[in-house]
Amino acid sequence: MDVNCGSCVRTNARLALEKKKLQESDIDRALRNIFSIRMRLGLFNGDPRKLEYGDIATTEVCSKKHQDLSLEAARNGIVLLKNSPKLLPLSKNKTTSLAVIGPKANDAELLLGNYAGIPCNNVSLLQGFQRVVKNIGYHPGCNFVNCTSAATHEAIDVAKKAQYVVLIMGLDQRMERESWDRTELGLPGQQETLIKAVAKAAAEPVILVLVGGGPIDISFAKNNPKVGGILWIGYPGEAGAAALTRIIFGEHNPGGRLPVTWYPKEFTKVPMSDMNMRPNSTTGYPGRTYRFYKGPKVYEFGYGLSYTSYSYKIDSVNHDKLYFDNLTTDKARKHGSLLNVAVSDIGSEACKMAKISVKVVVKNKGKIAGKHPVLLFLRHPKVRDEVPIKQLIGFKSVRIDAGETTKIKFVVNPCEHFTRANEYGISVIDEGKYYLVVEDKKYPVIVFI
Repeated sequence: MDVNCGSCVRTNARLALEKKKLQESDIDRALRNIFSIRMRLGLFNGDPRKLEYGDIATTEVCSKKHQDLSLEAARNGIVLLKNSPKLLPLSKNKTTSLAVIGPKANDAELLLGNYAGIPCNNVSLLQGFQRVVKNIGYHPGCNFVNCTSAATHEAIDVAKKAQYVVLIMGLDQRMERESWDRTELGLPGQQETLIKAVAKAAAEPVILVLVGGGPIDISFAKNNPKVGGILWIGYPGEAGAAALTRIIFGEHNPGGRLPVTWYPKEFTKVPMSDMNMRPNSTTGYPGRTYRFYKGPKVYEFGYGLSYTSYSYKIDSVNHDKLYFDNLTTDKARKHGSLLNVAVSDIGSEACKMAKISVKVVVKNKGKIAGKHPVLLFLRHPKVRDEVPIKQLIGFKSVRIDAGETTKIKFVVNPCEHFTRANEYGISVIDEGKYYLVVEDKKYPVIVFI
């Protein structure tokens, strides 16, 4: 650990050093890492008040460019999880009334999350909708996010009077925060019951907006035809309300992707004391993270929809065969029926020569422009407990006009991206056929050892 948030190191490091539980070399390493970064940032280049960020004017606070950046970050971070049967976007001109239901729909502070400064112009989600639609009906549905009891009949009455219904559900800082973990992966209390009841009573399929910092098992809504749209907004910050209304009413085409795997409720049965990433077929342990988890998923890491559709093609790969068989045979190790070689035995020059240039063609097949991240994954040759199922190599965000095509380039470093850690923690590359994967397209690369 190089940087300690808290007083643990300050309080205990001297005694740990005296008892030889901490080595002076550990302290030297931490200091080198910390101060080398600070040097690279130019923090020692003279009087700090004369450096780039040494004299920030008060006019920068809440300036237009910073508020615009806040809106851009919120828009790009919102993930569209469901849009059936193409319920979204709604038309501003044709939407005559809207019901907004949720215990935190009128709480602007909710959107700021765990750590935030004083917002410039904090607006609740309800207030955001009120700026767009004149005829708004509102009911909290529950008094608090934990929703121990729900005013279902009152919420249904509000929903029945509206053309469309938006349900603001999910979590808040009383349910999840630093030093306070969630105990379940489902929605709290009666939220699920409330959603089902309102959705059943509404004239049109409802829009479900999820607030929260992590995965939520909403399989019931995903599979319910009366829930037409689902959006995950995280904790989007002070511009969250503006970002959400722009997406729902079609001023912005959503392109966000999920940053984590969404596990089902049953995942809480996995012992939290077992933090192994890799699965264990013998014990039934499913593993953790998108790289290793073999169990059922609500949504995949990297999942996200758009109002348009894209096609992908891996257009060219400068070489699709990698030869590491010129190493001496004693450097190759056999693991079961596979050979592998340690990256440290390959050498920097061979690693440099092995780099792969990948060009991907992306086409916007829809009628509106869109921006989204293109994700390049690697699938490993053999699916075994100790081998990742897939691994993210990189991503690049592209904006493409309707009907247009663009080409993007990735540089793949096999000595980094094709590796796995063996039982001794050493980075190795296995022989066999790997696949470079973009959405539903894949391209084989063969490694010889």
